[in-house]
Amino acid sequence: MILPACAINPTQLPHPPKPSSLNSVPNQTHFNTNQSLSLKHPSKYTDPIVAWTSSIAQYCKGGHLVKAASEFVRMREANIEPNHITLITLLSVCAHHPSQISISFGTTVHAHACKLGLHVNDVMVGTALIDMYAKCGRVDFARLAFNQMGVRNLVSWNTMIDGYMRNGRIEDALQLFDQLPVKNAVSWTALIGGFVKKDFHEEALECFREMQLAGVAYDYVTIIAVIAACANLGTLGLGLWVHRLVMTQAFRNNVRVSNSLIDMYCRCGCIELARQVFDRMSNRTLVTWNSIIVGFAVNGFADEALNYFNSMQEEGFKPDGVSYTGALTACSHAGLINEGLKIFENMRRVHRISPRIEHYGCLVDLYSRAGRLEEAWNVLKNMPMRPNEVVLGSLLAACRTQGNIGLAENVMKYLIELDPGKDSNYVLLSNIYAAVGKWDGATKVRRRMKERGIQKIPGFSSIEIDSSIHKFVAGDKSHEEKDHIYAALELLSFELQLCGYVPDFPRKESYEDE
Repeated sequence: MILPACAINPTQLPHPPKPSSLNSVPNQTHFNTNQSLSLKHPSKYTDPIVAWTSSIAQYCKGGHLVKAASEFVRMREANIEPNHITLITLLSVCAHHPSQISISFGTTVHAHACKLGLHVNDVMVGTALIDMYAKCGRVDFARLAFNQMGVRNLVSWNTMIDGYMRNGRIEDALQLFDQLPVKNAVSWTALIGGFVKKDFHEEALECFREMQLAGVAYDYVTIIAVIAACANLGTLGLGLWVHRLVMTQAFRNNVRVSNSLIDMYCRCGCIELARQVFDRMSNRTLVTWNSIIVGFAVNGFADEALNYFNSMQEEGFKPDGVSYTGALTACSHAGLINEGLKIFENMRRVHRISPRIEHYGCLVDLYSRAGRLEEAWNVLKNMPMRPNEVVLGSLLAACRTQGNIGLAENVMKYLIELDPGKDSNYVLLSNIYAAVGKWDGATKVRRRMKERGIQKIPGFSSIEIDSSIHKFVAGDKSHEEKDHIYAALELLSFELQLCGYVPDFPRKESYEDE
């Protein structure tokens, strides 16, 4: 449906320049045929379509969709027909600000494109329609727009593939990718980046290998996605190989690539390699500083994290919410309660940054690690937003360490409200009961899990060998090298016994006992 023009007061909107009358004929009585056109006296005529489109574009640049839509309605009321640029401008703002209003107005623009035949005959309009529907979560409508296009180019295909990946329709994306006559770096990157965003990191790396075998040259966007996959998998060996690959490319000094390398090394626990990348950068951004600060913090180097936090400000960078998250995390891991509280207050009072849930989570974790559970509980209860499972889980883990069952039960009530089917919450509470010897409580929790049909998801360990990830669960015998693995374990156990080691077999509380 078309948004009503009354949504915005027309008197408040700038009117486009009034064009000269198309029917007026200049006085040619004194026209000199030998006189050349002068740049000092340009024609005052302005195409009305250009004027209206320019006015609409100004609202679109600011993200003011409703005002842009109102201006479009006034344009139509003035009997001015939009062209392909007008429609692309409107579709782009709908795509970049997805909402119910965006999809409603975008559908109206689509209808107008159909009226003019631009959805079939203009490849840019058709591609803009695909992008708008995909980013608004209407991927089936995007495919309809794709199918209706009379002419498609590589951008159209890539936009549709990206739309499928963005919305989790991986099989559809792969099928369309296979039909693509010519694949470029953007085509492959749409798949690789989509796999990473959906946590299919191994598939992303495999896709990158196929891209190389196909002889398609990658760009820095592709490499950033590949580095992210390495970071999420913890494949340090492959990450080092990608780093060496980057050093041979023209974009080796690209700031975004360097930031990704810092993050990858930090998440793989190689903080010194991250520092080397940081030190060699000629240009740094706020993201660069945040990456190294958070990296030091999560790896337990609190002093270095706080030093870099101070150095960043000395270099003229103003810290943002991520910077403060890194500094607070460092204080939490190092037990620097007073320093952490000071940083939290500095964030609010000096830099006027409103604390988000992750900042309150750091505060809860700061108190929890110090054993000050009541203060952590007070922070949690007085948060201006509802706590999430990360914040609650931090306090619940501290309750286990301190053996505080009463507070653990209160925290568990919040967790059940958030996600009643989350197995780890029940397991942790059961372990808290077991840790203090209250087996009845542990049994009650496990019985409640069975009544609700909740099963414990087995945890797994992983190890990287020759840039490949191998995953194992307890008692796993599905690995193709299981015979060699268990033979090595038996040999290791035998050697330990020769050295005098006596294994300890504590009472095992199994979830399958009930």
